[in-house]
Formats: sequence, C-alpha cells, structure tokens
Amino acid sequence: MCGILAVLGCSDDSQAKRVRVLELSRRLKHRGPDWSGLYQHRDSYLAHQRLAIVDPASGDQPLFNEDKSVAVTVNGEIYNHEELRKKLVNHKFRTGSDCDVIAHLYEEYGEDFVDMLDGIFSFVLLDTRDNSFIVARDAIGVTSLYIGWGLDGSVWISSEMKGLNDDCEHFETFPPGHLYTSKSRGFRRWYNPPWFSESIPSVPYDPLVLRRAFENAVIKRLMTDVPFGVLLSGGLDSSLVASITARYLAGTKAAKQWGSQLHSFCVGLEGSPDLKAAKEVADYLGTVHHEFHFTVQDGIDAIEDVIYHIETYDVTTIRASTPMFLMSRKIKSLGVKMVISGEGSDEIFGGYLYFHKAPNKEELHRETCHKIKALHQYDCLRANKATSAWGLEARVPFLDIEFINVAMSIDPESKMIKKDQGRIEKWILRKAFDDEERPYLPKHILYRQKEQFSDGVGYSWIDGLKAHAAKNVTDKMMLNASYIFPHNTPTTKEAYYYRMIFERFFPQNSARLTVPGGASVACSTAKAVEWDVVWKNNLDPSGRAALGVHFSAYDAEAPLISNVLSKVIDSIPRMVEVPGVAIHT
Repeated sequence: MCGILAVLGCSDDSQAKRVRVLELSRRLKHRGPDWSGLYQHRDSYLAHQRLAIVDPASGDQPLFNEDKSVAVTVNGEIYNHEELRKKLVNHKFRTGSDCDVIAHLYEEYGEDFVDMLDGIFSFVLLDTRDNSFIVARDAIGVTSLYIGWGLDGSVWISSEMKGLNDDCEHFETFPPGHLYTSKSRGFRRWYNPPWFSESIPSVPYDPLVLRRAFENAVIKRLMTDVPFGVLLSGGLDSSLVASITARYLAGTKAAKQWGSQLHSFCVGLEGSPDLKAAKEVADYLGTVHHEFHFTVQDGIDAIEDVIYHIETYDVTTIRASTPMFLMSRKIKSLGVKMVISGEGSDEIFGGYLYFHKAPNKEELHRETCHKIKALHQYDCLRANKATSAWGLEARVPFLDIEFINVAMSIDPESKMIKKDQGRIEKWILRKAFDDEERPYLPKHILYRQKEQFSDGVGYSWIDGLKAHAAKNVTDKMMLNASYIFPHNTPTTKEAYYYRMIFERFFPQNSARLTVPGGASVACSTAKAVEWDVVWKNNLDPSGRAALGVHFSAYDAEAPLISNVLSKVIDSIPRMVEVPGVAIHT
C-alpha cells in the first residue's frame, strides 16, 4: 500500500510550507519505500510515497491527464483498469499504472466516475483549472484514510493519522464508500449496494454461484508485476484463498514473470494451532511454505511499534496486529511485496463463534451488515497498516464488491448455525467448496472450527499480554480510569496499558475519537452481546470468550462440544458427482 498526503487550500505557497509537507509525507515512507513525489499548485500540495506493484518502471506519482491540468495522488489497485482504458479511446496515458485511469475518467464523467472503479483505493484529485478537488475512499475501507481541517481553512488528507494529527484543529476517519468535494464541502456516499439498507434478502443459496464469485475475486487479485504470496493460517478462509490461487496461478502474467509455484506464509508461537494446520494445507497444495515463529516476549517488545503504526487502542486489533506486524517484516525481507489474505469472510458469513447464538436469520443478517460496515475500524485497518508498516501490500478477495453483493443477497437462513444438522459457522462457504471430484482442501481443514487470528497464533499469546499488562497497570490506576480516560474508558488492565501508549503517540481528542468502543464478546457488536446473558459477565474479544462454543473456551465448565467437528464430517450427505461440483442429495 502506498502513502498519500494532501494539503488543500492552505493559503500558504511558501517554501517553508512545502518543506513541512515533505516532512509530514516522510512519516508515511514505510508505506511506499520505492519513490517519493510531490506536486504543488499554488497553495495546494499532493504528496505520494510509492509502493510499486503494477508498472514499477513508469508509474510514479502524482499522476496526470494529458495537459497536466488534473493531478491525482492515489493509494490502491484498480483491477478493471484495462477494461476502463478501452472506454477512454481518445485519451493518451503516460504510464502503465492501473491508477492512471482516474484522471482521465474524471475528464469524461466528472465526479460520478468513482463507482466505475473495481478495486481498493484512496485518492485526492486536484483540478487546477478551477482549483477544485475530490477525495474518495473505496467501498469497504480496505485502504486507510483520514481527513482533517486546519484553522487557516485548509483541508488535509492522509493515509495515516500521523500525517496530519499535529497540524489539524480537527481530524477524523474518512468514511468508506464516500466522496468529499471542495464544491460541496461535505461527504456524499457513492457506494449504495442493496444490502446496505439491511433489508432481509431472499435469493436461494446456490453453491456454484457462490464458488465462482469467490474464485473470480481471487483471480482478479493476481494482477501484479512483483513477487507475491498468500498468508496461510490453516483456517478455512486463508486456506481457500491459497487453494484457489494455487489452482489458477499457472498461465497468468504473474506466473510467467515469477513462476507458477505459490509461496505461503504463516506466523505463530511454537506449537500453535495455526502453524500445524498451515503446514498441512501447504503440503496438500504444494506451496513453498515459510513458517515464522515468535515468542510472547517478541510480541510484547513490539507493542509500542504496533500501536504507532496501527493507530488504535482497540484490544482485539492490537492482539491480532502484533503477529501480523512481525510476519510482514519477515515476508518483506524475502523480497515479496504483495500478499493475498482472508479478511472479511467472518463478517459476511457470520463466522465468528458468537453467531452460534444468533436468535434468528433477521438478527444474524443485520449483525453481518453492521460488521461489514465497521470493518474499516478493525480487520481492514489491521491488515492494511500491519503490512504497510514494512512496505508490503495485502489484498483481500472476500471484500471484493461483486462477491459481497452475491454473498449478501443470499437468504440468511442458509447462514444460520444448526449443530443438530451438522451446520457449523460459515457452512454455506464450506459447502460451496466441498468438491469430491477435485477437492480444494482436506475435509477436516474445510470444516475446521473458526480461530481468531490472535488465538490461532497460540493461546499463550493473549494470556501473556494480559500478564504483562497486569505488571504495568495497578489496581489504583484502574480506579481512576474513568477520570483519566472519560471517552471509551478502559475496563481491563490490558486495555489501559494500550491506551497509555496510544495517548503518548496521539494525544489529540480527535485521535481518541477515531477508535470505536462498546461491549464485545468474541468480536461481536454491542447489540449481539444481548444474544446470551452469560456473555455480559465475560466481555473479551477473544474467540475463547464464546462460552459453550469454542473448544478451548475460557470457562472450564462450559459445555463440552469437542465432538461437533466429527459429527459435521460424519453427517455430510451422500454426493452425486457432476463434473467440477459435488451436488448434495
């Protein structure tokens, strides 16, 4: 992921201002170590730190139209750029960059072109003819973006909070799926899918349709001119990503440049659940597998760096970001610049273990809608910033907008977890890829119970974090927590410890307001905590807090359900073989 910074209409075109913008842009250099660019037009500045993935030789930014009257600084990947170029027959492109289409689309369609882009992106477009500008962020918020306002009337845009927090009177997260224009001086939502209204869909579940939609989402993310791989935890989501990538890699441009053998990467404590499962999947798929180990102390030592880069004090995000942050550094050291990852599936399909308690399909569907809308504050933020900290890009096919449309149009009754029928979490996704003729994965991997990333890397990781926080936060400190931190008051010593570090890096009130709060169990929203009265006394974002659901739940007296997996596999119906698919009878 690249880093963008823009200062617009600051009433200062001095050399000192230019130097300041360059200084702030360098705070984002970790995101784009390949090239730095700065464009100035009067009192507006567009800066860019480039991570070169497509067209490394000529795609430096900012990008321009033919006469350079329109300038763009962009972070993202436009997967349908070749198709869009064909619509722009009267335009001449300066580079082969996928993002080069943006300025030309603006010339043709004005600000209404954004929904034509299929990809992930954050960009600032400056039209020097009237000194107007447009800012936009992708549909789900896979790319990170912040907006701020200065006392001098300026508008600031940055890929990370650290690019603007010291210079703005107020700043906030730029909302996903929105535009901001200088002419309206306000936000407008450009992303308006049917599921956004949260009305209950009724399309019958078709496993082949769902399978093909996800395969297409993975295939389009093989667009790269640099070495890449897949993140493989051994869970369902990352294993499917790896399986599809391995199956379709041969014959692609990427395979011709870098070879058709896929590289996979996993991180964990010695002996962790993820390491074992990932190795098994890698052997099954024949990937070149790279296994990275870390200790609890390694993770604790990295916490301050993680909070600085991730820019949050949310407990579960920090827990999961730390192993990913450590792994990303190792991956980049191998010369890899892009990875494909499995974020987003649990939000779409109700995959978190607390969904076992969903009372009905209506509640389940609304909860999935809420989870997708909040992804930019949690898993997207983690995946984007933990990798970008080391100049690595993460692509997330489960958050492909076409795939989301398919998955969120399915009658949510099919997503309901029914253990007596052998239907565990994400059953419809598992069934879609349960192909007896050409198996995607071993059966027990396809039906492995959900492990949150912060749990799967090793259960002692979270336990070690809690013990470390307890040594650094006293009971007396906790008594004053509501006075020291009146907004999102930390309720545990672990949360208090992270909050102290965050406030040291980002002391502004605007900064603390960018982080969500509220009660949660096993990554639920506050509303879903109401699904089980027991959870209200066990508020922890770990999957093990889902008492009576997780095989290794915190409560030793929780109902034993370790036989669920074997029952699921045993209850899989007889198959009728059809070429390329298994049809249940």
